[in-house]
Amino acid sequence: MTPRVRKLIGTPVLVVGVSVYALIVMFVGQLKLADSHPAAQLAFFAVFGLLWIIPAGLLIRWMEGG
Repeated sequence: MTPRVRKLIGTPVLVVGVSVYALIVMFVGQLKLADSHPAAQLAFFAVFGLLWIIPAGLLIRWMEGG
């Protein structure tokens, strides 16, 4: 599979995946942390706000050619 085809497949997967991930994290964070301390909310959203980078990086590496 050429890098061009991989980018054609990977780009929509990345956009949809990050969007769905963000919605899930926001829903879970709002559901579980609504009454908690703002520092706990900050820590949760900071960790899970950066966690999407790992699968996105792997997908981008695959898109570039393996």
